[in-house]
Amino acid sequence: MSFEIKLPLFEGPFDLLLFFIERDELDINDIPISKITKDFLDYLHNLEKLNIEVASEFILVAATLMRIKSKMLLPRPQLDEEGNEIDPREELVRHLLEYKKYKSVLEELQAMENSQIDKEKRGNINKELRSLAESVNVESEMQDLDLYKLLKVFQNVMERYEIEQNKPRHEVIQFPYTISGQRDFIMYTLRDKQKVPFSAIIEQDKNKIAVIFNFLAILELLQMAMITLHIGEGFNNFWVEKLDEVGEKIEG
Repeated sequence: MSFEIKLPLFEGPFDLLLFFIERDELDINDIPISKITKDFLDYLHNLEKLNIEVASEFILVAATLMRIKSKMLLPRPQLDEEGNEIDPREELVRHLLEYKKYKSVLEELQAMENSQIDKEKRGNINKELRSLAESVNVESEMQDLDLYKLLKVFQNVMERYEIEQNKPRHEVIQFPYTISGQRDFIMYTLRDKQKVPFSAIIEQDKNKIAVIFNFLAILELLQMAMITLHIGEGFNNFWVEKLDEVGEKIEG
């Protein structure tokens, strides 16, 4: 038995984000960044499963959402020159509002275009096409051709071919990491130990992407009050300690 999976196609990443916001009736000025990031990444993963190439602009917005999410997990918020807290979502919201405004205008223009297309055009189109065809003398143009012009055209074609062949190509790699998965991995590591150094967690998987996911998972666990952090010895090292009440829940 075969199953057919259909995914809606979107003109760009902001079109996809607006779809999630309107579908779930979210407040565009107070976006739940964790939920919308998960929905966005799930959509990209489904495209990859269907062997559909993901455009670079979608990957850029996915990275931006992850960056905003990590900023919101940090215990120390960023402040502006006046000492007010900076919302990491502010720039994203501004872009979404601008995109929504232009999209509504484009929809109105599209409706006007469709209305004009439905109207009967004036003039004799067949007569105009014949007139245009008579004004182009192909034999006359062929008489002006020489070897130099042909070689020049060939050179231009080859130059464009070389440019197309040497364009940079980006390869998207699917890593087997998720924040929830690394969160469970860290709590499993703390099962028999009260605390472990962050360097020991890195040693188990030195892949740069794994280190990033482990760090984001630690920030989430810290926000969920399941662990606490202590500054350790050595450069850029700290200890991850399991809170006692969390340990009792896990053991129970």
